[in-house]
Amino acid sequence: MGLSLALVAMPGAGKTTVGRLLAKQLHLPFVDADQEIERRSGMAIKDYFATQGEPAFRELEQTVIAELANGRPMVLATGGGAVLREANREALHHHCTVVYLRSTPEELFRRLRHDRQRPLLQVDNPLRKLRELFRERDPLYRRTAHYVIETGRPTVHGLAGMILMQLELAGRVDPSRVPSPVDPGPTPAA
Repeated sequence: MGLSLALVAMPGAGKTTVGRLLAKQLHLPFVDADQEIERRSGMAIKDYFATQGEPAFRELEQTVIAELANGRPMVLATGGGAVLREANREALHHHCTVVYLRSTPEELFRRLRHDRQRPLLQVDNPLRKLRELFRERDPLYRRTAHYVIETGRPTVHGLAGMILMQLELAGRVDPSRVPSPVDPGPTPAA
């Protein structure tokens, strides 16, 4: 069986964007767990939260993650709260190579300050909420992950490159399948 790579992180850390690029570079299918939940439920996650509540959402999420983690090789982007359930942490850790894209709450706030689609951030003080979520979830992400990548401010290609390099060094991907670094373009003339 080939590589199944799962990305875990706080909302807005880049799981979907980086995951799509990694899937393309590794010639694997890309699956976004939240999009799969929306497909199965027939509604946006924000609406599912509002009508069914978070406990029902977490049940559906657990079912989806169990199926995806045990499925075919892929790159899987999980929802930010996927690690809250032990069953999800175990399924991901045991059936996938898990990478935690670690971002500070302040960096996440900068990226998400205008986002109106993330139900847990529709509060008076989203930065405070991000800090609370980070305190709660950071240890769970770390426990689930095989690798932690500090996102800082690199580009999407830079993050994907760091992940691929880590996987290659660990022998998790065949070096012949890892694309060479993206050409940064011409060097400015002196």
